[in-house]
Amino acid sequence: MTKSDTSVTVIGLGLMGQALARAFLKAGHDTTVWNRTPAKADQLVAEGARLASTVGDALKAGSLTILCVTDYPAMFELLGAAAVDLNGKLLISMTSGSSTQAREAAQWAEQRGARYLDAAIMAIPPAIGTAEAVILHSGPQSAFEAHRPTLSALGTVTYLGTDPGLASLYDVAGLAMMWSVLNAWLQGTAMLRTAGVDAATYAPFAQQIAAVVAEWLPGYAEQIDRGAFPAEASALETDVRAMAHLIEESEAVGVNAELPKLIKAMADRSIAAGHGGEQYPVLIEEFGKVNT
Repeated sequence: MTKSDTSVTVIGLGLMGQALARAFLKAGHDTTVWNRTPAKADQLVAEGARLASTVGDALKAGSLTILCVTDYPAMFELLGAAAVDLNGKLLISMTSGSSTQAREAAQWAEQRGARYLDAAIMAIPPAIGTAEAVILHSGPQSAFEAHRPTLSALGTVTYLGTDPGLASLYDVAGLAMMWSVLNAWLQGTAMLRTAGVDAATYAPFAQQIAAVVAEWLPGYAEQIDRGAFPAEASALETDVRAMAHLIEESEAVGVNAELPKLIKAMADRSIAAGHGGEQYPVLIEEFGKVNT
């Protein structure tokens, strides 16, 4: 470990906050920590961290401050105290929340003289400090670039843009992708189990299908961005017949068909609107609508 000139403060020492602080320590950064329950800092102090007695003292100690607390209201409560001076500070919130909350937090911080970056951690605590930990950042690019080397101690850091809400939006978009893939796999697994095929046997085939579909994404993205959906592979009216088959087979073997019924209902609406001859990504119009 080589000592770094950049000092870091970590506020909030849940499992993730502890992992963040530990990664900074391992990278040689002078690391100050604070938590409502001081005992959570004991092991980090033993490893070389400095425990601040107050939030204000913690902020004074670091060149940048990482916030990893329960939610945005908790962050406002901690930083909004009269004794806390935010002027000139760089705050990086790694607290989960909505894009609206992130934008409001950025404005709130700027009004108090601080610079603000919002961040989303796409990893579990044990992965922090490795390349597998992806950390998304949004907000002022100059603030990010100035501290990129320090933030890289946490994992693979990415800058998304100046809109502070982008990190949160990417976070939930990633969750939508993750759960959709898992839900589709569970649907198929449930069907195959009725024929005595176990999940482990089906999983490699499911991986192959997922990999093939992933290869379609760049081309489909081009169609969405152009707003033109020529049926190069198959038309939606063809796909909807396959959806009906999936629903029929699910019900025939006694498996829940709510998920494929939901997607088929969206496809049916798109076809009714005149898009039956277009390719599957035309459903972006349905996904872009608020339920009424």
